[in-house]
Amino acid sequence: MAKMQFKAESKRLLEMMINSIYTQREIFLRELISNSSDAIDKIYYKALTDENLVFNKDDYFIKLSVDKENRTLSISDTGIGMTKEDLENNLGIIANSGSFAFKNENEAKDGHNIIGQFGVGFYSAFMVADTVTVISRALGSAEAYKWESTGADGYTIDVTEKENVGTEIILTIKQNTEDDQYDEYLEEYRLKSIIKKYSDFIRYPIKMEVTSHRPKEGSEGEFEEFREEQTVNSMVPIWRKNKSELTNEDYENFYMEKRYGFDKPVSHIHIKADGAVVYNAILFIPERTPFDYYTKEYEKGLELYSNGVLIMDKCADLLPDYFSFVKGMVDSEDLSLNISREMLQHDRQLKLIAKNIQSKIKSQLQALLKDDREKYEQFYESFGRQLKFGVYNDYGMNKEVLQDLLMFTSSKERKLVTLDEYVSRMPEDQKYIYYATGESVDRLEKLPQTEMVLDKGYEILYFTDDIDEFAIKMILNYKEKEFKSVSSGDLGIESEDDKQEDKEAESTNKDLFEAMNSLLSGKVKTVKASKRLKTHPVCLSAEGEVSIEMEKVLNAMPSGQEVKADKVLEINVNHDVFKSLKEAFENDKDKLGLYTSLLYNQALLIEGLPIEDPVEFTNNICKVMA
Repeated sequence: MAKMQFKAESKRLLEMMINSIYTQREIFLRELISNSSDAIDKIYYKALTDENLVFNKDDYFIKLSVDKENRTLSISDTGIGMTKEDLENNLGIIANSGSFAFKNENEAKDGHNIIGQFGVGFYSAFMVADTVTVISRALGSAEAYKWESTGADGYTIDVTEKENVGTEIILTIKQNTEDDQYDEYLEEYRLKSIIKKYSDFIRYPIKMEVTSHRPKEGSEGEFEEFREEQTVNSMVPIWRKNKSELTNEDYENFYMEKRYGFDKPVSHIHIKADGAVVYNAILFIPERTPFDYYTKEYEKGLELYSNGVLIMDKCADLLPDYFSFVKGMVDSEDLSLNISREMLQHDRQLKLIAKNIQSKIKSQLQALLKDDREKYEQFYESFGRQLKFGVYNDYGMNKEVLQDLLMFTSSKERKLVTLDEYVSRMPEDQKYIYYATGESVDRLEKLPQTEMVLDKGYEILYFTDDIDEFAIKMILNYKEKEFKSVSSGDLGIESEDDKQEDKEAESTNKDLFEAMNSLLSGKVKTVKASKRLKTHPVCLSAEGEVSIEMEKVLNAMPSGQEVKADKVLEINVNHDVFKSLKEAFENDKDKLGLYTSLLYNQALLIEGLPIEDPVEFTNNICKVMA
């Protein structure tokens, strides 16, 4: 039969489809298997309205066959088949989808949804094949036809013979080139891996002859290879089963099978949504951070399926950054896919799903916090930092979502507490939520600045993560209680008598503090009598928005700009050291300079800040000891 030309703008359009639409060659197998699944679905639909047609699911399957010698890969199905007209219309006109037309004529019932929409998936075969042959016999027809093409130059259709109803697609695989290895599409292991990746949950069996091993007769301990036909796909996805049918072990096995992680998930969420958008999802909260989690290489996202067919490995739009640790999958029939079925055409459905998923994750974490504190703290140790980043990012836009999930170490119990737990046990007279920032709990417990707050019987939250204080600055207040650093200028707990004493101390020692301030010019904003120190002689506090801990964090970043907090050197006027200061001020200005430098460097060490001149510091200590 004479060669017929494609009815679209043949060569250019076909080349575009082969070379531009699909990002990975392996997609061809997903597309051809999906087409075969559609063909079986069509028989199912016909059986719903044709009493003479009985649909027995066991009779329907998809089969792959490989002939390495002749370099052919065959994909056959027991579906509805195609007439000569179907072959001309569906394969002769690029982007004319027979499945799409059929779908419009027959509404989906009983969960059987035809995947094909655009009619271009078939042509992905030309990415790996020199010649594509289609042999098909339609349901109700005694004749079979063979469609064959070597690409954009056209196709032929001839009468042929085929014993059973259905379609067989035979790909003559291209020869290897220097840059491309096409042999892999003739290898059993590679074909199996592609099926498992994209088509594992096609609802019909995908059969294939595979190599297995069995004990060799008459030879103990030896095994022999043999070939047998096996079903290589799972068919029924776990997410379509009822939750009551599944155990925790089933979910954990799924987590391991999908290689979401090498740990065990702390918790799982199984969603069956039937609202504005219909979808199924299984989400996992991991136990441990992946090795690359806090690197640029880490990719967030959930697997995205459309009717059981994998569309995207990692759909980032389904998860907000602050829940990027969540693993799992989403399967929906309502997605508007683009022409290659690799991306979404519109994001309205996706936004609805993402919003619902965000809510479900938060609810699950709150339930875990309430019902299984130990597991939540285990999770928080791995991913609490990410939640705090989520509060800080986007100018605190997500603080309402996340603030109830945050935990910090408490000075009272030396264990993690929530903000709600802290506020719920605040004494009536306590105005603020107090916190201290530093490198470790051990170090914070020894801070001079904590003395007055602890003496009042108030609890302090210990911030040991460099993001903690930045996140809290975004929250501003929790349940109408403001956050206040124990190193802030005004703690808000001084009595009127204390304030009066401070004023008197400031007035009495004004000249001394001015002299010390002059000696420390450019290093501190001012020197003053301390309101907070009880047993320690000296400490640093900060005025303004930038705390001393923030200064350390920001200056450790590779921005090149130095940031400085407005430091205040506070002196305990009731300490013995202060008597020495006064005496030096009155009798020995050189000694005052020595004491001032020592006290300033002592305050720096307490804060974990570097001493500007360690040699001078050690020499000064020697002078005092001499």
